[in-house]
Amino acid sequence: MNILAINGSPRKNWNTAILLNKVLEGAASQNANTELINLYDLKYKGCTSCFFCKRKDREHGQCAMNDDLTPILERLKTVDALVLGSPIYFMNITSGMMSFLERFLFSNMIYSMEIPTVYPRKIPSGVIYTMGVTEELADNFGVKTNLKTYHDVINRTLGLAPELLFSYNTYQFTDYKKYESSMFSEEEKAKHKAKQFPIDCENAFNMGKKLMMNS
Repeated sequence: MNILAINGSPRKNWNTAILLNKVLEGAASQNANTELINLYDLKYKGCTSCFFCKRKDREHGQCAMNDDLTPILERLKTVDALVLGSPIYFMNITSGMMSFLERFLFSNMIYSMEIPTVYPRKIPSGVIYTMGVTEELADNFGVKTNLKTYHDVINRTLGLAPELLFSYNTYQFTDYKKYESSMFSEEEKAKHKAKQFPIDCENAFNMGKKLMMNS
């Protein structure tokens, strides 16, 4: 079994990456082959609306663009499970993750009520979100509402609703004294991190186990 993790954060060793690696550890405990891809290492752009992937004289599901994302999209057709991770910027996913999802999800969708997806089979998936705000503030800003469409389209494309993990009130930096951040309490964040982030890591590990057990 193979699981692929996609890191939509420009930071390779911070909150999102840590949780994604915990998912992969959980998957590896079920004897899965694991790999993590950092999107910000790649050169690519989002969908250009050429509709090549939906032409009747071509094989559906093929993106016409040729860049660093092209081989990743091909490999995604063969994985047994997929996990995505993104920090929340301006109450939404990062631009890198958004461009990836445009290319991956749109190329596998076709405008048909009978066959809504050309993705080759059903696979389980998970999505991890990290953010510096509290859960209360995230709800007030409508973060989950903003993200719901992505979950619906993942469900439509992969055939199964994704597992979700939200990690709130995360550390933005290692030393708050170096940055203007008076709207945050480092002391409160430290307490939250010590108590909650290990739980988030455990939940991520269990997500990896569950994804492979359901694949």
